[in-house]
Amino acid sequence: MVKKIYLHLIFLSFFFIKEAFAAESGGMPQLNPEFWVSQIFWLVLTFGIMYLVLSKLILPKISNNLETRKSQILENIEAAEKQREDSETKLKEYDQIILKSKTDANAMFNQAREKAVKDINAKRDVLDKQIDDEIAKAEKEIKDLRDNAPDKINKIAIETSSELLQKLIGAEVNNSSISAIVDDLSRRNGDKYYGN
Repeated sequence: MVKKIYLHLIFLSFFFIKEAFAAESGGMPQLNPEFWVSQIFWLVLTFGIMYLVLSKLILPKISNNLETRKSQILENIEAAEKQREDSETKLKEYDQIILKSKTDANAMFNQAREKAVKDINAKRDVLDKQIDDEIAKAEKEIKDLRDNAPDKINKIAIETSSELLQKLIGAEVNNSSISAIVDDLSRRNGDKYYGN
């Protein structure tokens, strides 16, 4: 295998040498060995100038541009990361504000509800007290009327009876005897009505 490769190389080199001499004889000056030194000189000079221009002028600019772009990209990445962190911080603050607002709203609602319940209870207590006072006052008035009613009724009965008897008989009747009769009747009837 290796022998075949060597044989091919030898054949190709022989073929190129043969073609070079054929070109030289045909008038191709770049393949003429007497021009090779000047060709090598101009080749080295041209590629040397090209190398200097590339290494000193063009490549540093390209390198600077690449470095600038790299640093700009890194700065943009850092700024984006910082903005992301700021956004996350603001989002957390926003969530805390919302949570605090909900807690405060619930506390305010509970306080308002408790105050309303207290106010309602206080007003109900005042109203209950006023109703109790009115009931007590009415009961007292009824009791006073009940206690004073027999005396007033007796007095009216005595006066009315006295006037009727005076009109019927035509003479004045003794109020004490009429009073005794009315008292006796009111006692009998009072036991029936008042349960005494």
